[in-house]
Amino acid sequence: MKIVQTPQSVMLAVSLISAVVALTACEKEGTAEKAGAKIDHAAEKAGNELDKAKLSINQKAETADVYIDDSVITAKVKEAILADAILKVGQIEVTTVNGVVKLSGKLASAQQVNKAIELVGSLKNVKSVTNDLSYPADTTGK
Repeated sequence: MKIVQTPQSVMLAVSLISAVVALTACEKEGTAEKAGAKIDHAAEKAGNELDKAKLSINQKAETADVYIDDSVITAKVKEAILADAILKVGQIEVTTVNGVVKLSGKLASAQQVNKAIELVGSLKNVKSVTNDLSYPADTTGK
């Protein structure tokens, strides 16, 4: 059997090959577009997850900062009380939550209570002072 190549048969073969290549390229492009869309979606999702993680880390860091600040404030309050000649003889418990210092315990006089509140209220980073200090009532009638 002899194959005769006419210009028409060559043209037909080239056309068929071109069509197959074009269809294959379109199919790959569609697949590539789908893959690109999937990558874009995954990148967007990863970005959102990263933003959530950053927010969570920032919130935890702020909580840690508050805890550290409260601990530092409590230490400074205790230090100031012990450094004061009038207050160091008393029994004052100190707790701090979000910069609010609570003083509790028993002192000898109203003067000591007022001194403690004034001293603690003047310290850096103390937002306010909650007074739960007590002293014996004046029974002399003065």
